[in-house]
Amino acid sequence: MTRAEGPSADDARRISAFLEAQAAEAGSARNTLLAYGRDLADAAAFCARRGTTLGAITRDEVEAWLAQCEAAGLSRATRARRLSSMRQFTRFALSEGWREDDPAIRIRGPGRAQRLPKTLSQAEVEALIAATGAVGRDETDRLRNACLLELLYATGMRVSELVALPVAAARGDPEALLIRGKGGRERMVPLTRPARAALSAWLARRDSAAEAEALGRLVRGRGGRWLFPAPGAEGHLTRQGFSFILRQLALAAGVAPERVTPHVLRHAFATHLLEGGADLRSIQALLGHADLSTTEIYTHVLDARLRELVLTRHPLARGRDEA
Repeated sequence: MTRAEGPSADDARRISAFLEAQAAEAGSARNTLLAYGRDLADAAAFCARRGTTLGAITRDEVEAWLAQCEAAGLSRATRARRLSSMRQFTRFALSEGWREDDPAIRIRGPGRAQRLPKTLSQAEVEALIAATGAVGRDETDRLRNACLLELLYATGMRVSELVALPVAAARGDPEALLIRGKGGRERMVPLTRPARAALSAWLARRDSAAEAEALGRLVRGRGGRWLFPAPGAEGHLTRQGFSFILRQLALAAGVAPERVTPHVLRHAFATHLLEGGADLRSIQALLGHADLSTTEIYTHVLDARLRELVLTRHPLARGRDEA
């Protein structure tokens, strides 16, 4: 018997219709849609090998697919996401009348291993910001680097939101920026005084760049609409380019480069706000989280720090021979 290598034509059409609905009705982000598509294509191929289709999948077959994923060594987080993709699809199939039941609704997933987000201390972030004055080929690079880091730490933006900021959003010495996040959701994030000063200095340099300069050519070309123009197809600084800048800043600041990523700085923003007394609802709004449960992970970071403080600093936590 010939082994099927992919989903049937009917399943491919069903998956396509599901993804179109997710994009139109749920406003799912591009990366989310790509993940749904990959997961469902894998499930459809699994069904094809068993002589059935994704449209007719049973509860036993969903569980068998998940068991195969586990046997293949996929992590708990990946298996949980795959089950979530299947649940979204079977719920959609039921609502569209493609089937009369929902085979995935009562299946319990593997759950996600709770991992505390990595973060940095306030002193380490301050050292990174101070390093912007020394890292870069010239003053243009240093002003750009300072603006990038100040904006990221002041707002907790995702790196994709930061590098793709339109310059129009930063005009007029704004006290806050309008950010377009996942799923096209918009939010306002206030700027600190240092962030506004760094933004003003970078804009002044960006706008005054002569046509003969590399920056001037970028501003007058496809990079003109972006706050951080760069050569390349997108016209703005890439996530990889910013990650490279962060590594250079980490080395100059004496912080292990592997500990410094754009997402770690986003975690630092949220953790430091919580340490300062901010409430979770406010942090949720600033980060652009759709669900408060996503934000609640930061309370565990704070709990861990408080626990360490008690165990290492409280006099009753020391051994009797040290008292």
